[in-house]
Amino acid sequence: MHDFAALYAELDASTATGDKVDALVRYFARAEPADAAWAVYFLAGGKPQQRVPTAVLREAACHEAGIDAWLFEECYHAVGDLAETIAHVLPPGRPAAARGLADWMLERVLPLRGLPPAEQQARLAAAWRELDTRGRFLLVKLIGGGFRVGVSRLLVQRALARHAGLDAQLVAQRLVGWTDARALPDAARWQALVAPPGQGTVPAGQPYPFFLAHALQAAPESLGDPADWLVEWKYDGIRAQVVRRAGRCWIWSRGEELVTERFPEVEAAAAAWPDGTVLDGELLVWPDAAARPAPFQTLQQRLNRKTLPKKLLAEAPVCFVAYDLLESEGVDRRAEPQATRRARLEALQPGPRLSPRVEAAGWAGLAAARAGSRERGVEGLMLKHLGARYGSGRTKADGTWWKWKIDPLSVDAVLVYAQAGHGRRASVYTDYTFAVWSRPPRDAAEAAAVVEAIARREPPPAPGADALQLLPFAKAYSGLGDDEFKAVDRVIRATTVNQFGPVRSVRPTLVFEIGFEGIGASPRHKSGVAVRFPRMLRLRPDKPLHEADSLPVLQALARAGARSDDDAPT
Repeated sequence: MHDFAALYAELDASTATGDKVDALVRYFARAEPADAAWAVYFLAGGKPQQRVPTAVLREAACHEAGIDAWLFEECYHAVGDLAETIAHVLPPGRPAAARGLADWMLERVLPLRGLPPAEQQARLAAAWRELDTRGRFLLVKLIGGGFRVGVSRLLVQRALARHAGLDAQLVAQRLVGWTDARALPDAARWQALVAPPGQGTVPAGQPYPFFLAHALQAAPESLGDPADWLVEWKYDGIRAQVVRRAGRCWIWSRGEELVTERFPEVEAAAAAWPDGTVLDGELLVWPDAAARPAPFQTLQQRLNRKTLPKKLLAEAPVCFVAYDLLESEGVDRRAEPQATRRARLEALQPGPRLSPRVEAAGWAGLAAARAGSRERGVEGLMLKHLGARYGSGRTKADGTWWKWKIDPLSVDAVLVYAQAGHGRRASVYTDYTFAVWSRPPRDAAEAAAVVEAIARREPPPAPGADALQLLPFAKAYSGLGDDEFKAVDRVIRATTVNQFGPVRSVRPTLVFEIGFEGIGASPRHKSGVAVRFPRMLRLRPDKPLHEADSLPVLQALARAGARSDDDAPT
């Protein structure tokens, strides 16, 4: 644990990618195989589940530190991070004999879940006494499910390739599925990860690294002759690979999560494909009689469900729309040109539902087709060069895929909550919650009265009341530059009216233009709507608070999307 805590601190303190890779290589060189396996799991994006409720962590820390809950809360408000607060309030420990990361995870962390609270507190206290401040900080992050680290998966791949003397593409292939929580990291998996080419066993259900597209910013005419490109619709579903090997089927999401049991109809359809087939495509709710796929919100109903009742399967049937062939007859086809892979996909018998080609007269015709994307339930167009190979990650080394998306929907919204960022932005408030008016304000004075009530910490009006209020509807943390974030941070600190742990409630003063890809009704949100992929487009210093948008604007956008579901072109 001590070595991994030191690595975590070193990665968090550096902004230079070269230094981060060097630190990773040094760690892999000295770590025991089982410890290295767990480190790769966390560094490559594995998300530890919360093992102990936050309330138990707080109570255990107060008891061990001998302080009252109010004092702990004051410290928490000042620090803004639970793990850091606990690490600092605890009395000095007596570091015991060094235990590796694997031992800590298997013997200390994983067994905590489900224990009685008193037993959890006793075990936490014993663990904290064996660690220094840095180790305690990391342990709470792992136990509380809040582990994040300032390193990308690509850097982990580079470090592993350098450590083992392997090609980075081979490492990327072996890392696919590594963070799936169903298979615990261990020494054997580490040895297979760093084994020489041709050695080490590969699971039958192993997918390939996903090839990612770049956003097209330039005019499409800059790409040359449109005849050199395969053009398809960009669907708004779940990117997935379906693997058909050894008489079985596996379905992997782009997040490298094995989701086979969530989509039994897709698994059943893939059972008819020839063995040794791997396809890339999109999971969509698309009833047989529908002209277009359902909105993503409908697909969300199928996610994170432990059981799939017949009613849900009937109301939200999922299909797999394939747009690339990565393997056929057990042969890796990724090095073949896009045109060849597409021909193989179209010839596959029996095969899946195919993503249709979009045919139009030149770039102008394609632009016209793209303009009707929302009516078709898609996000725009995908442009794939006919000579492109299927690469790994977001690279142009093997050819290019472009996503030519339609402009986002947008509204003007008010900043109401803020939270500090992570990594190099950990000391700056960058994660924001935005709200719209419950109805259009009658004038600036009515809006100002709401702002003053918030500043006085008055509770909001009762649900259903006609009184004007600000309704949160979206969270966003991207879209601004460093200087803009710093300027907003200064406003947040100057206008804070309340704190809830790391979250600050602010006196509303700033209006932002918020962009998003889609919108739909959502009973889970106070506003009654949910938006897809929200982001900040720009600050609106020219926009007075009372001119920010209202809930009826969002509702109208949601209704427009619902109407287009019924009126979609064939």
